[in-house]
Order: sequence, then C-alpha cells, then structure tokens
Amino acid sequence: MSASNPVAPGREAATPDDPAAPGREAEAAAGIDSLLKISELAEASGVPVATVRHYLREGLLPEPVKTSRNMAYYPPEFAERIRLIKQLQEERFLPLKVIRELLDSGDGDPDRLRALIELEDRILDRALAGEHERVPATEVREGHDVPEEVLDRLAELGVLGSGDGGYSPSDVRIVEAISRFRAGGYDERIGFTVYDTLRYKSAMEELVREEVEVLMERLAGEMEVDRAVELIEAGAEPLQDLIAALHTKLLVAELERHRAARDRR
Repeated sequence: MSASNPVAPGREAATPDDPAAPGREAEAAAGIDSLLKISELAEASGVPVATVRHYLREGLLPEPVKTSRNMAYYPPEFAERIRLIKQLQEERFLPLKVIRELLDSGDGDPDRLRALIELEDRILDRALAGEHERVPATEVREGHDVPEEVLDRLAELGVLGSGDGGYSPSDVRIVEAISRFRAGGYDERIGFTVYDTLRYKSAMEELVREEVEVLMERLAGEMEVDRAVELIEAGAEPLQDLIAALHTKLLVAELERHRAARDRR
C-alpha cells in the first residue's frame, strides 16, 4: 500500500497553500482570518508563549477556536485580557485563583473589571480610613463591664480584633453592645456565652458577601466611581435601620408562629 494519498482521476492534489486544502477549509469555516495563533497572541500581549499556555490551563482565558487537534486560534481581545492578568499579578500581587474570580465577576470585560477593582479600592479606602483609628485596649476594658477573658475569647473567634495596639471603632461598638447585653442579664449564668455571637457573625458574613456582589455588579462601570461611593455611603445608615427593623419584624413573626403552634396542641 502506497504511503501517499490517492488522488482522484483528473484532479490534482491540494497543496498546503491551496484554499481548497482540507485544513484551509476548516480554518475558513471557523472564520480565523481575524484570529491569532498562540505565538502571535503572545507577541501582542508581551508575554512568552508559556505564559499564555499557563493562563489557559488555569482557566483564565476562554477556550480558543480549534481547527484541528493541534491547531488553535485566539481572538485579538485576549491580548488585553492577558495584559490585565499580568498587571494584577505584578502590581497587586494577586494569586491567579483570585484573578480568575475577578475576571468571572467582571464578565471577562477588562474595562469593567478595572472599574470594579477601582470601586472596591475606593470603598475599602473609605472604610479603612475610619477603622485605622485605635482606642487603647486598657481604656476599652476599663470603660466597659466585660471580663478580659470574654474579650480574649471574642478575639479568638474573629468577632473582635486582638486589641494589640488598641481596638478599632467597630471593635469598640461590639464591646459596647456586649457590655449592654451582659448588663441586661445575658451572661453565662443563664447559658449565654461568647459563642452566641457566632450565630450573628455567620449570618452577616453571608449577607455582606451577597451585598458586595450585588453592589459591584450594579455599580461598577455603570457610573462614576465617586458617585458610586457616595451612593454606598448614603445607604449605610438606612441599611442599618432596615436590618434592625427587619430583625424586630421577623422576631415578632417567629414568636407568633410559636404561639400558634402551641395553641394547636
């Protein structure tokens, strides 16, 4: 059997440069005229080919257009995405897993992702500006009727900061709240311990995680960053009032449900 492919009578074999060649037909069908080979993508992105392959393996780039088992082509906009990934690695020292999550949250659009990151940074900077203040730990402990071992255990649970170098304003508010709870009779004698705070911490963590996702999705890239930050800050106090009112409403509803269940017995 001949190693060469048979050619039908009256027809010449297609050459690699012939548009009618099988490979060229596949490429044309895939519309690769405007796409880049991996070497071209690497050059356009300013990174080695190995880096492009690594990003592909890590799921940081969408699947390329494959015309055969060993040939793939990439949209030119991948170059901007790769440059953004490198920027996040080198300037913000973010691990690839975090970058992948950010890319997913920004729908893969580099401009939207940059707007999202800028908005997050501005919100965090505003929040940290107040939280950087510190009240001496001795002042907090002496000013509130909360045993030192309770404060230490709250710090171990992640409800409070350690108190090293002082407490932040939010830490002080938590200590004040714990102090009022204990003054009202919520203490160890009737079974209330620091572990009860974990119930609220866990619920708030999930709520805040969802809140941040919604805010970023709806505001990032949709309005000027300054305006978005103003909007979020303006909503902080009404949000606290809303949470307090909902807690009261839900508490009443749950107690009424208990009464109704008791009456049915």
